[in-house]
Amino acid sequence: MRGKTAGHARTLTASSHARAGKAVLWGNPRRRRSRIAFQPLTAGRTLVRSYVIAAEADAQNPAYGWQVVTLRPAGDADIDALRMIAAAAYEHYVARIGRVPAPMTADYAQAVRSGQAWVAVERGGIVGLAILVARPGYLLLENVAVLPAAQGSGVGSRLLALAEQARSLHLSEIRLYTNEAMTENLVYYPRHGYVESHRAEHDGFRRVFFRKRLAD
Repeated sequence: MRGKTAGHARTLTASSHARAGKAVLWGNPRRRRSRIAFQPLTAGRTLVRSYVIAAEADAQNPAYGWQVVTLRPAGDADIDALRMIAAAAYEHYVARIGRVPAPMTADYAQAVRSGQAWVAVERGGIVGLAILVARPGYLLLENVAVLPAAQGSGVGSRLLALAEQARSLHLSEIRLYTNEAMTENLVYYPRHGYVESHRAEHDGFRRVFFRKRLAD
């Protein structure tokens, strides 16, 4: 996938995409330049628009090479990777919560079959995942997880931006929840425009619920 996008997607530079008033996903400007390919992708029966982050490596000057991060629907061959990423991303919460977090036991095979699972791929390996579930009137961001080694590099932000393509499904809001003990998330999501709506016991966990309204 390096330096290429599938099909005949229209590719715009990030700066021109910004001038057009559309969402833009950026890499670290000192280390890479990103370009955006806007293409329709079909997941199950649902047409979902996604931003595919594409870049080209500079073989002559690898210190300033462009980093490739692609977002795509997950397939059957990705199921084991989804489970592995969830385990790696959530295992340190087990002691804090006192039990295994729900994402570590989720049915990723079913999520793939339902067209709800997406992956972030970098240098040929899956480094992150998102589970997106369309509900009446809103999109549920059921899970977003990034390998610990890739955290802090913007992969999570790109997966959150993918969820905002709910506009193309005529959904005006994204909702998500996190465990009350995952205090890092209680800071992370508001930084990305999410507002806490309520807290409740849900499926045996103390959870904090967030929502984000999407502009027309």
